[in-house]
Amino acid sequence: MKHIEVACAIIEREGKVLCTQRSETMSLPLKWEFPGGKINEGESPEECLKRELAEELGIEVTIGAPLPVSSHRYPEFSITLYPFICKITSGEIVLHEHADVSWLPPEELQDLDWAEADGPVIEEYQREFDRKNG
Repeated sequence: MKHIEVACAIIEREGKVLCTQRSETMSLPLKWEFPGGKINEGESPEECLKRELAEELGIEVTIGAPLPVSSHRYPEFSITLYPFICKITSGEIVLHEHADVSWLPPEELQDLDWAEADGPVIEEYQREFDRKNG
């Protein structure tokens, strides 16, 4: 079974989190996800994230705290996610691959139809957010 490793960004701004919707032509069409992408051989998750966010959204970020690594098995492939809490430092969001974006407060993240692999990341992020802001 094919296995991919993906870095993803939980981008915070003004109390909200950036969510991106996969396009109709991507695998898992129209599912929501945290932006990011496949880690290339020899590339760190942080390097991958900076590259992917520049390519997909036209933004630069500072990479903050990592969240626990999460793995998920889909019928066709398995995935390991390396999530990081990030902030935008420059650029305006331009969609090069995604269908849509949404900024949601952390407590409303579950309202979207997420890719299954992102579920544990959302739960961990919400726990972390509650700990910091509780």
